[in-house]
Amino acid sequence: MTTPTSTPVPPHASRPGDRAPAAAAGRRHGTRAARRREGRAGFGMAAPALVLLLLFLVIPVLLAFGLSFTNARLISPNPPRFVGLDNFLRAFTADPVFLRSMLNTFVFAAVVVPVQAALGLLLAVLVNQKIRGVTAFRVIFFIPVVTSIVVVSILWRFMYQENGLINSMIDTITFGAWQGMAWLNDPSTALGAIIVLSIWQAVGFHMLIWLSGLQTIPEALYEAARMDGATPRQQFANVTWPGLHSTMVFVLVTITIAALGLFVQVDVMTQGGPVNSTSTLVYHAVRKGYRELETGYGATISLIFFVLVLIIALVQRHLTRDKD
Repeated sequence: MTTPTSTPVPPHASRPGDRAPAAAAGRRHGTRAARRREGRAGFGMAAPALVLLLLFLVIPVLLAFGLSFTNARLISPNPPRFVGLDNFLRAFTADPVFLRSMLNTFVFAAVVVPVQAALGLLLAVLVNQKIRGVTAFRVIFFIPVVTSIVVVSILWRFMYQENGLINSMIDTITFGAWQGMAWLNDPSTALGAIIVLSIWQAVGFHMLIWLSGLQTIPEALYEAARMDGATPRQQFANVTWPGLHSTMVFVLVTITIAALGLFVQVDVMTQGGPVNSTSTLVYHAVRKGYRELETGYGATISLIFFVLVLIIALVQRHLTRDKD
């Protein structure tokens, strides 16, 4: 009877159990290499956008921050000189136009933000109905948005003239009892006229945003509410409005930023007048920095504007956060 003998394993040969760690290590190395290749490819595709952001956003912001502490002028034989906080003190203590511009900016935003948001929501609810011709109404309301704001401002400037369309319409409605007025030449009505124009021009955009939010609410929720006997007002309060929370936050933030940055309408229609009644922070900064060549002081106004917008955005985000 023969005894089986085991075949000796060469020292250099690997056993099956030894190949598993090597294979796992190879897979990990291959995964890391693939991630590095993906990272390089992603960075390469993002590089053009990053370069543009660096050239036209990051560097200008840093330059504006540095210039705000100097007396730099756009054209001057003298080099800029560091003046510390003198520009900031000048803005709040020795520049009444700056204070008036800040007040006008806040008044404009305080009126435009709630009115434009509410009117956009109302139009969105109306054009969300399943009726014939609703697409035409959506297009009509959206046409002012795609029209150049410069063109719109020029047309409304003519409409606001003493013999313009606005006065003619009011004269017709009042059967000749209305005495025409130049809306943009009166300090008491100039800012209000720009507010009306701005709301009319941009409400169509926010109508579409509200409309997209309305169309994301499941119809089953409305069916359940109707089965429970909810009235249309109760459906809006308990189904529609809670479902529009994220849309509401986006609309408020976008309207606020656009309202605080008011410039084109003022520049085209009133140039800040009459008696600085329509001057805004952005317009005042551009006027000081480019037209009056006070680059350092204009940068200071821009920095103050940036801080104010940041604070307002943070407060607004805190107040509209999802409490749940």
